[in-house]
Amino acid sequence: MSKIICYCLLFIALGFSACQENPKAVEQKKPRIFPEYSEALDEIIRSKEGVIRGIDLNSKADVITKSETKPPSEVAHDYLYFEYTIDSITNYSVAYNLQKDSLDEVEVQINCNDLDLSARLFTDLKTYYEKKLPNPTEDKGFVVYNCFEGQRKPFVVSLTDNSSPNKGIINLLIYRDK
Repeated sequence: MSKIICYCLLFIALGFSACQENPKAVEQKKPRIFPEYSEALDEIIRSKEGVIRGIDLNSKADVITKSETKPPSEVAHDYLYFEYTIDSITNYSVAYNLQKDSLDEVEVQINCNDLDLSARLFTDLKTYYEKKLPNPTEDKGFVVYNCFEGQRKPFVVSLTDNSSPNKGIINLLIYRDK
């Protein structure tokens, strides 16, 4: 009889433990950095600080590697290369060219399989840099922004839409004005 009571209590305890609801992890959305633009700009530009990704020209290699979210895909003398995937249709790469451990040039290439999204990203990048560096010049598909203001050393931001009929390709080049 005591075995029956023990088994009954065991089944009741198992029943209660099976009914317990485990709290589900709620995925928190990160606050937007640039809510007025496409979400992809939050990933590509990353910060309102610096020229791009929270980095300014003349930064050292260790500052760059600390600001990136993963190790570089390629490393060479005075060169760091990173590849990222935003979603199933959009990816981008960032190449940092240094001169004597001082950032001299940043090349970003954005690839997108959706031409409408690619056009929107290009427009968003144009608008972002127009607000940051006014008075751009446009010539033959290039949009060029020059910075000669304030304490910063002069630099140039060049934005190009090199899309083909079936793939969006946007190139962004930031370099010291010599």
